Amino acid sequence: MNNTELTLMEIYDKLFNYYGPQNWWPGDTDFEIMLGAILTQNTSWENVEKAILNLKPYLDPYSISKMDENILSVLIKPSGFFNVKTKRIKNFLGWYEQKGFSVNVLREMKTQDLRDELLSVNGIGRETADSIILYAVDKPIFVVDAYTKRLFERIGFEIPKDYDSIQELFHSSLETNTYLFNEYHALIVIHCKTFCKSIGRCENCFLNNCCNFYKNK
Repeated sequence: MNNTELTLMEIYDKLFNYYGPQNWWPGDTDFEIMLGAILTQNTSWENVEKAILNLKPYLDPYSISKMDENILSVLIKPSGFFNVKTKRIKNFLGWYEQKGFSVNVLREMKTQDLRDELLSVNGIGRETADSIILYAVDKPIFVVDAYTKRLFERIGFEIPKDYDSIQELFHSSLETNTYLFNEYHALIVIHCKTFCKSIGRCENCFLNNCCNFYKNK
């Protein structure tokens, strides 16, 4: 059972009222968002932005699919783990080429079918796949990350251990809505970067009156 009287929607309302719309994901094109979802694995967004800036002259799927791996790895070096991420980008593009490099083809697929196919690509995990589906393909799926688990466990929700069960908690509690899922994930991230850090800034947090972690300190 949850040790809080608040619903997930009420938490969303509090976050939205404080921070306002976040308008995620940062990116000028659907393809840039897809690349960003891969590049952000195990690094900060600031490092991803540096890599994306290097890629700007080549930011279409055909160009990068034909690019030499050594050149690509140099361009994305600021994102860290650049050799691994080069392989993952190439793997993703091999799959995306089968779809004609068309985001509209992805939008015509059923969400679960699209997710299953993305997860079959070597190097694409659940968070990356769901970020691509939500932010680039504009399909309603809730993205779970470490911030999600930290915030809601601290507030007092009983959070499952595995990714899919956490996601189902949100899917079953919220309206299936792309904008809602988009904003909610972004708001969780900004809140955990602002207040709910690994060492929380609880005294100044506007959620501390409904947070078990703060009350039990």
